[in-house]
Amino acid sequence: MIGWSAGMGFRRFLVRRAFNMAVILSLTVLLTIAILGPSADAILRRAVEQETRAEILQNKELVGKFKDPGSLEGYVKSQIRGKMASMGLDDPWYSPRRLWTIAVKVMALDFGQSYYIRSYGGSSNVRDIILEALPRTILLFGTATLIVAALGILVGAAAARRAGSPLDKAVLGYAVLSNSFPLWWIGMLAIFLFAYTLRIFPARATPAIPPTDPAYPLALLYHMALPLATMVLMGFGGWAYVVRNLMIGILQEDYIAVAKAKGVPERKILYGHALRSAAPPIVTIVALALSSSFGGAMITEAVFDWPGLGRLYWEAISSLDVPVILGLTYVSTLIFLLSVFIADVLYGLFDPRVRVG
Repeated sequence: MIGWSAGMGFRRFLVRRAFNMAVILSLTVLLTIAILGPSADAILRRAVEQETRAEILQNKELVGKFKDPGSLEGYVKSQIRGKMASMGLDDPWYSPRRLWTIAVKVMALDFGQSYYIRSYGGSSNVRDIILEALPRTILLFGTATLIVAALGILVGAAAARRAGSPLDKAVLGYAVLSNSFPLWWIGMLAIFLFAYTLRIFPARATPAIPPTDPAYPLALLYHMALPLATMVLMGFGGWAYVVRNLMIGILQEDYIAVAKAKGVPERKILYGHALRSAAPPIVTIVALALSSSFGGAMITEAVFDWPGLGRLYWEAISSLDVPVILGLTYVSTLIFLLSVFIADVLYGLFDPRVRVG
């Protein structure tokens, strides 16, 4: 009976989290549309007008049927109005019909066509452009987060085991030092040192060969080495500090003292009992760090010129490519919310109080 109750409580917990995620995602889409709406409307209207006018004026046979420029201009304007009406642009951007149409399309991952940006395959479909850049961002930031977490857990646990020792003091000092400098600044120093001075790594993280080349995966990994190493060196110190503080508190618990009194090996106490007790907050931090790393991808990828979502975001904002901005905002929010949801699930698996409550 208790197990059934715990299972029901955990299911209610997941349903609430999923509902909250859907509400936040919908509000994010509506807020983004509200912010970009006036600019998007003006750009889209101008694009429709220019495209329709160019199509008509390039048709010499059609133009020849008009005897005076006034009649031709009237026909062009009527065609522009008809095309705008067919696209729903005759209503203002804030009308419920247009807001609903755009929101539904975005939620269904239909982001429309990019104004200026193209994929390597030449596609202007925003979904294709994002799906082309997304794996590269996941590759770089996912790999960096997992390595940083692994190193931070190992180093932090070792520092907690020898609290007050030179190792512990070194970990604390490195954590303060590594978190005192912005990643983009260290990235520029790393590029200057390893790319221009020592010439070990390339200055740009974007391979010169196209993605269709069979050697592209290896070239991408080679170009990823410098940004990955920089992110790991600058990130694991803070992780070690957090894990160290968590572990020190747990190592002072009564059940740890009992385990020591029973003669349980110290390594088993540290990595078996203490680290398992620290697992829920660590899992949460890993999930949040993985999702929040996409938020900082714009500056990091712009510095290293890594061909991922961050650089794509930068290009879209620079050119005011509204469909790409809207699509990237939605995808970034979705990734963040899914990461938090997965963290909640894992937290519930580690902590029985969540399943019951």
